[in-house]
Amino acid sequence: VQLQASGGGLVQPKGSLRLSCEASEIWFSHSHMGWYRQAAGQQRELVAAISETSLTTYADSVKARFTISRDNAKNTVYLQMDMLKPEDTAVYYCALYMHNTWYFGQGTQVTVSS
Repeated sequence: VQLQASGGGLVQPKGSLRLSCEASEIWFSHSHMGWYRQAAGQQRELVAAISETSLTTYADSVKARFTISRDNAKNTVYLQMDMLKPEDTAVYYCALYMHNTWYFGQGTQVTVSS
């Protein structure tokens, strides 16, 4: 499984970013997808997930600010992040759930700072 994430960067508080992740997995459309993040000195945490039928779930800390979506024709999952806060600063990882295991791609850094 190869997952290629992009879209991270430096943004001011209350700004927006859109992360994208393209998967090489041919079973993408039948797989749960997710975005995790890991801040410095902290454990990796699930930010948002989307099922193969596009049911979504979010961490309480990002509800109403982040939106996860998928485009099965492009094997791509997105994370729209609005009203960003400094505490959203972290490395964000795309993940695919298959065979009872989460597979992670390389991370993309998101830094929220004025």
